[in-house]
Amino acid sequence: MSDNHIEHPTPKKYVQIAIVLGVLTAIEIALYYTEDIVGVFTDPLLIFLAVGKFIIVVGWFMHLRYENKTINRFFVGGMILALILFTIVMVERASANYF
Repeated sequence: MSDNHIEHPTPKKYVQIAIVLGVLTAIEIALYYTEDIVGVFTDPLLIFLAVGKFIIVVGWFMHLRYENKTINRFFVGGMILALILFTIVMVERASANYF
């Protein structure tokens, strides 16, 4: 083996990651149903959780942790564009509530 070889996660690690993703999804569902209680923080919290899940899925399940930086930048750029779009939609939604 070459010195550049990086060990990939074990099946046990994948199960742990799946459990973390399941917990994050449960939190997202709880936030949806408690939107009246959480209030204006619901949307930012949901976006924060979505970004976290994106990083986990792309990094571990798509093995981008082991790829070169160009490919990683491609995915990060896509996430940044998606966040810009979500921000525009949230601002539009908030402004519609006031007018």
